[in-house]
Amino acid sequence: MSIVTTGVDVAEETIAFNKGLAEKMASVPPVYEVTDIGRLRSGFGLFPPPTILPEGVDRTVPGRDGAVGVRVFTPDDVRGVYLHMHPGGRVLGSARNQDVRLWALARETSLAVVSVEYRLAPEHPHPAAVHDCEDAARWLVSQSAKEFGADRLLIGGESAGAELAVQVLLRLRESGQHKAFRAAYLAYGVYDMALTPSSRAFGEQHLVTGTPAERWFRAQAYPGLSEAELHAPDISPLYADLRDLPPARFVVGARDPLLDDSLFMSARWRAAGSPCELEVVAEAVHGFTAFPITVATREVAAQHAFLAAH
Repeated sequence: MSIVTTGVDVAEETIAFNKGLAEKMASVPPVYEVTDIGRLRSGFGLFPPPTILPEGVDRTVPGRDGAVGVRVFTPDDVRGVYLHMHPGGRVLGSARNQDVRLWALARETSLAVVSVEYRLAPEHPHPAAVHDCEDAARWLVSQSAKEFGADRLLIGGESAGAELAVQVLLRLRESGQHKAFRAAYLAYGVYDMALTPSSRAFGEQHLVTGTPAERWFRAQAYPGLSEAELHAPDISPLYADLRDLPPARFVVGARDPLLDDSLFMSARWRAAGSPCELEVVAEAVHGFTAFPITVATREVAAQHAFLAAH
């Protein structure tokens, strides 16, 4: 496992951005104080509404609980397919929230992108999201050559999406279908639903997420579960058997409450004999790849290079 710390040369830019972000986020109620989740999902807060591109195509694939929505981006030259799971703590977000980034990824890597519109909590608590992502993955394994003319598959996501990507690989391993996926891109994921030390100690710093928000997200997705129950391997993949998984790229910011999740998970990934690389980005906060700063531009380029290489 290679461990790299980057962003030191532009840390001052990142720190200045974080200061402005914290000031803005402190001016609006945090997610855990907003009782209307529909309001949160409609764009309440500081972030602008997503740009919807005509290149994104909404369709459905078969699922055990009914049709599963996916958003598909297909470049002219398809050499593989990337199965993507969006962020949002399993409560917020959508496959339609990152068209610009996913279309750029598709064009620059020659990968078709299939982003899963998995069901959200609290209306659909665990394991609904995992079921949807797993079913989309199984469909892709069986249909990618027919649908896209390529059977080279990759998987990944950000935050809760990274966790869902790992859950999919673990579930597919039971049938051997996980071997269809050549690599996993795992950005600032959450792997211990009872909170790692960095999540517990972070507090409320108004930097996208913090300890109260992380506890709130868990309560929505896993209602009524005790801390011991949250440590179950099928809920917290940090405690799962990680043998025989594909090469992975873990990336996380040094000012992310989920820092330990990536540190611990990458160590266990490697200890299980699965190749991985870990990049810790100086001063970067949770979700930093979505922000207009140098470290984000660099990591997006690194993501594209990693996926294209596999």
